[in-house]
Amino acid sequence: MRPLLVLLPLLAAPLTAQQFPAQLDGWPVIKLTEVTRPNGEMWVGTYGHGILVRSAGDGRQPWRQIRSDTTGTSLAWDFVHAIAFGPRGQVWVGTIGNGWGLSTDDGETWRNWTYAELGPEWQYVAPDGILTRGDTTVITTADGLQVTIDDGAHWTAGIDGVGPPAKGPADTALVVLETEYLLGNGLYISGLLMLQRPPMDTPSFQTVNLAALVARRPSPPGSQPQLLTPAESRPGRANPPSSRTVALDVRPWAPPFSRPIGPEANQYIDQTYRWGSTMGGNFQPHQGVEFNNADGTAVHAIGDGVVAWSGPAEAGALTIAIRHDSLLHLPDGSTRFVFSTYYHNSALLVEVGDRVTRDQVIARVGNTGRATNDHLHLEVHAAPSDSVQAIVDPDNRYPAHTTNPELWIAPLPGTGMIAGRVVDADGTPVPQARIYGIRKRAPRETPFAFAETYGPRNRPSPMYGEHFAISDVPAGEHVLRAKIGLVWVERKVTVAPGMMTWVEFRR
Repeated sequence: MRPLLVLLPLLAAPLTAQQFPAQLDGWPVIKLTEVTRPNGEMWVGTYGHGILVRSAGDGRQPWRQIRSDTTGTSLAWDFVHAIAFGPRGQVWVGTIGNGWGLSTDDGETWRNWTYAELGPEWQYVAPDGILTRGDTTVITTADGLQVTIDDGAHWTAGIDGVGPPAKGPADTALVVLETEYLLGNGLYISGLLMLQRPPMDTPSFQTVNLAALVARRPSPPGSQPQLLTPAESRPGRANPPSSRTVALDVRPWAPPFSRPIGPEANQYIDQTYRWGSTMGGNFQPHQGVEFNNADGTAVHAIGDGVVAWSGPAEAGALTIAIRHDSLLHLPDGSTRFVFSTYYHNSALLVEVGDRVTRDQVIARVGNTGRATNDHLHLEVHAAPSDSVQAIVDPDNRYPAHTTNPELWIAPLPGTGMIAGRVVDADGTPVPQARIYGIRKRAPRETPFAFAETYGPRNRPSPMYGEHFAISDVPAGEHVLRAKIGLVWVERKVTVAPGMMTWVEFRR
């Protein structure tokens, strides 16, 4: 039975609303963090709407919105999930993917640390990952710790011992962490940093005790990556499939490949910049999916095949491409060759012509090429030819045969997939339409807000012709809403573990 079509009026909640704004700019406002300042003000970090501030009182005060704009002293980024206050009126803000900032005038102007100051790391601040104690400020990120006692005039970095010591803005980097990826391993700030102030004639300072900053605690349910057993998360490790050619059945949804990151690390897909996403119109349409992990994390082949590329690719990213043994046979009788590519590695462990098996370690996570943090960028291609030239082209950011990797790799236990189409009254696909209502609690550091239909740079898979697809959706009922023109269309779906739920939104 087709789901009930519900047309919802567009309700634009003004900033003077008594309750937290339900919508701004015609889109739902998703709250990422809420912190009360010592003076009673409420500061709210949001997904894509900057910061909302309301004075203390009875709840009828208007909201003040702080957003990024084109000026050099504005907030750097509108995706805010860490806010902390210093003893002299400082406001520190951490973002998803664009570093952090400091304001000393209640958010009117900002000093920001972004790519220019940080380099290709340190961009991803942990959720609620800023600590202030006296004159000490600690920024917790996906690439380690940054600590200052003089409001950012000088920094000390806390890192692990893997890979080159990336200091970012710091004068000194100290090896004090088991892993730099603090977002997914239950690390939190537990003590005070003890620092020796710098002499007046030196530009840096000595760290006395940085290790006291970090300790382990159990991860809150649903907020950190599950540590799954190999049997649960990587089927086929014990009994890898043979190397013979296998025809993939496109009728039921049965992802043929395993995940490229093992259970000892972060297996979650970055939800802020999924395949086909533009992060709300801020980036180019994405051609792969990201797995954020520390430098040196093992990268696994997702299936059996032969290495077709091993070396630098687009913007110098160290890249592996595998031509898989499996062939995709489509209902029209045509055949597609299936490739997977692995970008931004710090080390490549296989060479062209090597035969690899499912789950074999083939590379190490890094940030080579165009990258703003240590991560694996995974692509899956379904090509009419077995030539790697159409798969890895250093001069082409948009390969011709990429498909959504979430259709190909096994979902996490207890989850399934939602895929479907969004069309207008004439039956025309709606590009970059947002689908709200899918509930995903993890990963917190790159939170899920909405799915997007593909734009002009992304194509449906030859298997389904979908406009969007998202995996790792918790089993259960989800009420979805998509905006077509000025009208919200609602659908109710039920997700079963290991199964695909298909949904269509029509005016």
